[in-house]
Amino acid sequence: MSQQNVNKYKDSINLPKTEFPMRGNLPENEPKRISEWDQQNIYKKMVGNHDSKNSFVMPDGPPYANGNIHLGHVLNKVLKDIVIKYKNLSGKKAVFIPGWDCHGLPIELNVTKKLGKKRHEMSDTQVRELCRQEALKWVETQKEQFRRLGVLADWENPYLTLQASYEATEIRVLADILDNGILVRGEKPVYWCPALQTALAAAEIEYHDHKSPSVYVKFYVEEKTELIDPSHGPIAFVIWTTTPWTLPANYAIALHPDFEYGIYESEGERLIFAKELKENIEKASGKVFTELKTFKGS
Repeated sequence: MSQQNVNKYKDSINLPKTEFPMRGNLPENEPKRISEWDQQNIYKKMVGNHDSKNSFVMPDGPPYANGNIHLGHVLNKVLKDIVIKYKNLSGKKAVFIPGWDCHGLPIELNVTKKLGKKRHEMSDTQVRELCRQEALKWVETQKEQFRRLGVLADWENPYLTLQASYEATEIRVLADILDNGILVRGEKPVYWCPALQTALAAAEIEYHDHKSPSVYVKFYVEEKTELIDPSHGPIAFVIWTTTPWTLPANYAIALHPDFEYGIYESEGERLIFAKELKENIEKASGKVFTELKTFKGS
């Protein structure tokens, strides 16, 4: 069908007409929208319309300033933006204070990769300055990317963890902690990465799958209770563990309040374990146990 016929049939139908564009054309329209919002001071007008006594302040949980934003950033900022706009529409003075984490390994790694072997020829002070420049570069990049999402915030006054005022506040808080005797000096083993020359968090450690040896251990009862009487002969709780090296540090044995336990006898020996595990223990030990009494863990 020719284009002329298509237009002919289309013109014969009473379709709604709108000035709303059929295509987003975001590369062109997003910067235009942001420019209009800036010229009209939309954020300040939105926040300034309400009484400061009825205020709501949301400091941003700062992202790392080490790369372009990803979907996790988008989800985080869009949800916060929804809350801020909703609060303002509801009559509250809702302020969103953006921020960036400008310290840490991700930023240092970016700089180290760029420097390569030159890193070992530079002083720590020089590397720190490069890290500062790297962080500030990504702060500006991410700021524009967040603005392109339509997120309204006090973008002209973000907090950065490398700002002297921020660091000074941290030192004051640390001084308060010391004055109150909360902080103590001690030592503990840490995971260390020889390649990155840095300590690793527990979340960064990956364990190789392996089969661990397990053991059944008997804990003998010494004191008489309403249910258990060791005066009639030795009686012990049975526990199972794959970490036997922790046994010397054990303080107690816990019973689940909803589980049913039993006192069993085999070859003149009395043992206490969960009723549901009787077959497992018989299979592991090669013994047959006779039930003497059952009771709830509670």
